[in-house]
Amino acid sequence: MPLFSSSPMPELPNSVTYVMQAFRNGIHERENFQKFFECWIAEQNQHLEELVSASKQNAERGNNNIGGQEEEEEEDATILRPLLERVIQHYEHYYKAKSRWAKNDVLSMFNPSWRSSLEDAFLWIAGWRPSMAFHLLYSKSGIQLEARLEDLIQGLSTGDLGDLSQSQLEKVDQLQKETIRKEKEMSEKLAKQQETVADASMVELTHAVTELIREGDANHAMDDDRVDATLSPKEEGLVEVLQMADDLRLKTLKDVIGILSPIQGVHFLIAAAELHLRVHEWGKKRDAKHHQQNGGGVVGVGQQHHDS
Repeated sequence: MPLFSSSPMPELPNSVTYVMQAFRNGIHERENFQKFFECWIAEQNQHLEELVSASKQNAERGNNNIGGQEEEEEEDATILRPLLERVIQHYEHYYKAKSRWAKNDVLSMFNPSWRSSLEDAFLWIAGWRPSMAFHLLYSKSGIQLEARLEDLIQGLSTGDLGDLSQSQLEKVDQLQKETIRKEKEMSEKLAKQQETVADASMVELTHAVTELIREGDANHAMDDDRVDATLSPKEEGLVEVLQMADDLRLKTLKDVIGILSPIQGVHFLIAAAELHLRVHEWGKKRDAKHHQQNGGGVVGVGQQHHDS
């Protein structure tokens, strides 16, 4: 029986193809990453539907299974693991593309026009905080535990995130401590990088340019080469910190999935996609509403943010 028997999804933009075309044509601008992001998030929505379908069919197999728990778990792994791998590869693709764009325009990653003001408020080093994965896991686990509490009291295995074993909980706890430690190291590294905006090279340059402006020599004051030479090392430092943060984000996601059973991994990825997609959607709508209230009229997605 095929894993997904629902009606076919409408054709969606292919983010892999878009990235290949963009870099083959030498296109690296902010607007093009925004288009890539829109392709990627459409694909994430499609993956969400596949994950939900898989979880429902898994529940049906569990209700109809007569071969025992071992056979059921083997069947789940055979069917679910390829889906999990495909979704994780989609995240990997996002971070690879982000890394390539960041090398050309890292500042746009720290000031993303493709995200809403709501999302911006919760960003950590131009992305989601890795330790948030554990809060998400515990929240979803608690919700599913409460929903199936009667089954668990009777000694029945639910197989979802409400049925985490003691061994799994210990591994998650250890991973959380390690992740938080790395987060703190990166936050300190970012802070040191941000402090370079007031280092000797910046103070000297801003003073020299201000003096030229005061003397009426505006042409020399706008020495772009000198400005670029001063700012370039600072941007390179931001690229390094961003790469470290994105690596930790992806590693944390993979490590959490590695601790969970296949069906638990499906439930976790469902919760992650739902959180991301709905917060993104709510944020865009709120930005559009605020823009209209301020007399800006109706704007399209991707233009609702950072208009000023």
